[in-house]
Amino acid sequence: MSDCDHDCQLVGRRRFLKDATLALGAVMAALSATPREAAALPMSLGRALRLTGDDVAYPIPTGDGAIIDRDNEVILVRWKDELYAFALSCPHQNTALKWLGNDGRFQCPKHKSKYQPDGTFISGRATRNMDRFAIRKDGKNVVVSLGKIFASDKQQAQWSEARITA
Repeated sequence: MSDCDHDCQLVGRRRFLKDATLALGAVMAALSATPREAAALPMSLGRALRLTGDDVAYPIPTGDGAIIDRDNEVILVRWKDELYAFALSCPHQNTALKWLGNDGRFQCPKHKSKYQPDGTFISGRATRNMDRFAIRKDGKNVVVSLGKIFASDKQQAQWSEARITA
């Protein structure tokens, strides 16, 4: 018997494609990229290195791109030597966002709210930008504080400052 006979779940093709599309959309929402630049950015799925209270840590990415941590619903983005940690969902009704590469923007499939690649709100039912987590450097890691999430309409200064230089 193989190791997967009892413990592994197979993911169907449709589910895999849906999850991959949603993850890519979340990445693009967090980036200040033109559609051409955004299409060239690497994306990977990842998990936190450690969990202490509400903090999770990830290695600082060595180049532009994003890490999607579905378990913690975090998008860690390195873009033009800045690091950001975004919530994975639309701030309107927590629906997973979708990246529209041809249009160079992020969109909520439920109510059609639109966001620039850096998470800035453009139009739709949502009334604010995508949410950002507080982050800090810790050696060669970036620590994301899951208990400190900033909404741009209520904590504009903290939202704007929720980034670090890589």
